Amino acid sequence: MSEAQPLVTPKPKKSVALSGVTAGNTALCTVGRTGNDLHYRGYDILDIAETCEFEEIAHLLVHGKLPTKSEL
Repeated sequence: MSEAQPLVTPKPKKSVALSGVTAGNTALCTVGRTGNDLHYRGYDILDIAETCEFEEIAHLLVHGKLPTKSEL
């Protein structure tokens, strides 16, 4: 007698039906249409990543502007 093999159901494919649809609006961050342009409070993330420290970016996100020397 042979044993019955359990039926394996294939996993459903992930839907991309909402791809490109705005999920919400925020003043903190924007992402370009292609998904490659990330900006924090209007600053290109690639630019500030090269020139700013963690604390400066945290200040930007919380207060809406880069800190002055005295604010650090």
